[in-house]
Amino acid sequence: MDREFLIDLFADFGPVTIRKMFSGYGISADGTNFALSLRAGLYFRADDQTIPQFEAEGSQPFQYQTRAKTVTVNSYWQLPARLFDDSEELAEWARAALAAAQRAAVRKRPKASKASKASKAAKAKPAAKRKVTTRAAGRPAASRKPATKPAARTKRTPRR
Repeated sequence: MDREFLIDLFADFGPVTIRKMFSGYGISADGTNFALSLRAGLYFRADDQTIPQFEAEGSQPFQYQTRAKTVTVNSYWQLPARLFDDSEELAEWARAALAAAQRAAVRKRPKASKASKASKAAKAKPAAKRKVTTRAAGRPAASRKPATKPAARTKRTPRR
């Protein structure tokens, strides 16, 4: 599936953003990724509320092979082939997939950033005060000369 085909496919759903992802495209609306277009087909985001609908259509979850095993991703299910011909019903399924993706985003806890981890650590244990010394005693840091590399040594011949 190419980009133009996907844009036409989601015309009844509304504007979508299509970005390169893996071996295909990630499809999102309102900043939320809700579908994947890969070599194997079109997959919509699913959750406990929408999986029974996919199962009733005989769809399967997204799967891929590694060297050691087959990995099943239960959060994305293959879109039934009949929906490619019915753009209005496809739009309904797309809305349900977007809602499932939004529900999943709400359930996810935001990860703590490095800044917030550092502030928590600072609150838990105050840092020991250190005395700051300058290289040139008595002169403020701004008036010091910048450090330079020593001149390269040349090879000397020994004296006789």
